[in-house]
Amino acid sequence: MSTNISFKHINKLAIPALIAGVSEPILSLTDTAIVGNVDINATESLAAVGIVGAFISMLIWVFGQTRSAISSIVSQYVGANNLDKVKNLPAQAIFIITSISILIILVSYPFAEQIFKLYNASNLILDYSVAYYQIRVFGFPFTLFTIAVFGTFRGLQNTYYPMIIAIVGAASNIVLDVVLVYGIKGYVPAMHIQGAAYASLVAQVLMAALSAYYLLKKTPISLKLMLPFNKEIKRFTVMIFNLFVRTLALNVTLYFASAFSTSYGKQYIAAYTIAINLWFLGAFIIDGYASAGNILSGKLLGGKEYGKLITLSNKLIRYGVYLGVFLALLGSLFYYFIGTVFTKEPEVLKEFYNIFWMVLAMQPFCAIAFIFDGMFKGLGKMKDLRNLLLFSTFFVFVPILFWLDSLDLKLYAIFIAFTCWIMARGFPLIIKFRKEFLPLSQKH
Repeated sequence: MSTNISFKHINKLAIPALIAGVSEPILSLTDTAIVGNVDINATESLAAVGIVGAFISMLIWVFGQTRSAISSIVSQYVGANNLDKVKNLPAQAIFIITSISILIILVSYPFAEQIFKLYNASNLILDYSVAYYQIRVFGFPFTLFTIAVFGTFRGLQNTYYPMIIAIVGAASNIVLDVVLVYGIKGYVPAMHIQGAAYASLVAQVLMAALSAYYLLKKTPISLKLMLPFNKEIKRFTVMIFNLFVRTLALNVTLYFASAFSTSYGKQYIAAYTIAINLWFLGAFIIDGYASAGNILSGKLLGGKEYGKLITLSNKLIRYGVYLGVFLALLGSLFYYFIGTVFTKEPEVLKEFYNIFWMVLAMQPFCAIAFIFDGMFKGLGKMKDLRNLLLFSTFFVFVPILFWLDSLDLKLYAIFIAFTCWIMARGFPLIIKFRKEFLPLSQKH
């Protein structure tokens, strides 16, 4: 059966995926905006949320790669019209990844203080980081469960239910953030940064419960663990390993960025926290089209529709770059207003405004990198993604950051290095993709 890659069908997948994807940075942005406006120690609280957010993002990105691996395998089987052969794979993958997440809690919880000292946190920022993390970490298994279910839906060519789940999660987090951080006089005490952590935790539990409900009610996939392991579990494990190494490299980038900005002073880490969360927001908006590429490329590969695979890549580059330019223009239009949403501290705003234009200028380049990231994940080419990110991190980002830091460029050094890193991730993938699939498209 021929796969539909019309603009309408791409958007039918991309827009719900975009909305679902945006819920992830919205959880962090909500904490950032609410905590950044508390009456007591706002800058220290904002810095702590940024540091812990960087560490939790690392954990989620390292262990949340099940989404891409499950999506890739399931979509290829859907394309080949053989879904029955992998119906037991998602439950097995979920069992493996949630077991690992519980181990992470047991290891990291008692050593939270030592972990955040590695991020250069100290004094009140360190105290807040530990308090915030030791609540939020309990949401980790629920988040990984939800991510794995989202991967299953993607493989089934469905982004609608993940969108519904994400909207409910984001909305509940926003409401609970306001209530628990600021309190309701006479009813709920103000819990400040710990309130933000509890709000995120409840939202994560709610999203996991909804994920289980929709998967069981709306798909033929069971959550019952059935042995023996599916024959694709080996390929799944290899994909996860390659993505694991790739994501470690990704988080080396984020670690250095966070650690360097913290070392410059509290106004710099606070400004970096706002900027990087807005960058994540832009990345997840563009990721809607990357998700469509992920979903459709796996199906097209499974059905051996190579000509349509080339056409899809051309369309997605065009849509993604248009969206990247639109985001940059939108950010420029509300340049000074955006900063005041997150903080009223003049020193923090000054540093943020100095580098926010760089975040905006990166958006079209991000579009190319993220869309081909998504397509290569759908094609199951995790080894290529692993090798490219290792190169981009250790031979592009790290040397440029250390060099520019030695010139005392501070946050400029971090975001120039980020821009070069994104470009090094994107353009080689275009070349490799076309080199492999153009000849195949001409044969079929």
